[in-house]
Amino acid sequence: MKHSKNPSTDSFTIFSIMPFLIITFGIAWGIIALYLFLPDQMASIFGQLTGEHPLFYLATYGPAIAALTIVLYKTGLKGTKRFLSRLLMWRAPAVWYLFLILVVPAPFYIGAAIKGLPLTEMFPVSSLGAYLVTLFLFAIKGPVEEIGWRGFALPLLQRKMSPLWAALLIGIIWGFWHLPAFLLSGTPQSAWSFSDFFVGTIALSIIATALYNASRGSILLPALFHLQVNNPLWPDAQPYDTIPFVVLAILVIWFNRETILKKDSGVTSILPPIKSKEDETKGVKNKQPVSPEP
Repeated sequence: MKHSKNPSTDSFTIFSIMPFLIITFGIAWGIIALYLFLPDQMASIFGQLTGEHPLFYLATYGPAIAALTIVLYKTGLKGTKRFLSRLLMWRAPAVWYLFLILVVPAPFYIGAAIKGLPLTEMFPVSSLGAYLVTLFLFAIKGPVEEIGWRGFALPLLQRKMSPLWAALLIGIIWGFWHLPAFLLSGTPQSAWSFSDFFVGTIALSIIATALYNASRGSILLPALFHLQVNNPLWPDAQPYDTIPFVVLAILVIWFNRETILKKDSGVTSILPPIKSKEDETKGVKNKQPVSPEP
């Protein structure tokens, strides 16, 4: 299905990607750089940087801050509200929800089996309370990135290239954006292999792109996918979960080859179109909710 840019309500151009990347990298790389080059001073003022430090959260929020800053500047509060309404778009083919619930955990267990983890480490949750607290902390960290990566950068790039090429480009940028965290002890990434993480990030970008387009521009679906990937319920299969995720991404490409390989087949509007009164009347007449996407 071809998705309209809806130029009458979308003032963004492909060049908007540049300030987005400058702000995104400036926030994250700036914070990490300060800790790398001024470790004693930063630690004495703000404390040691860890995965739960407020500054680490701020670095993680870089893509969302960048996207919201540009949208607010160009469209004002009303446009920003419309942009954020994509967080509430939950309608998508049921198969994608089954995919999120049943398929996404598989690479972790396959990777854990290859890694040779004992059965006791296959289910790392000690208690329901601890799991829910950790899940909440994860939910307000990584998934927030999707406001920027999928909500803003992806539709811009899909105006110029196929969803697959856009996914690959964002995956490369997304992976490279994480690089400084691998150089600093105390961050979760410091114990991981960057090369495996980088390849895995590109695979995840392909899957998240398919989710975004299948849901006609929902930020919610990619965010739920991001949360599932970070779910503390799954075993630590690093780096052996990379190959299963690459295989999964290839399968996603194959099953969505009619759209993911074709230019102009992805969502290209950053703001969802405003429903007209005629559309609302049709929706009532047909007793069906009118989708906010074209």
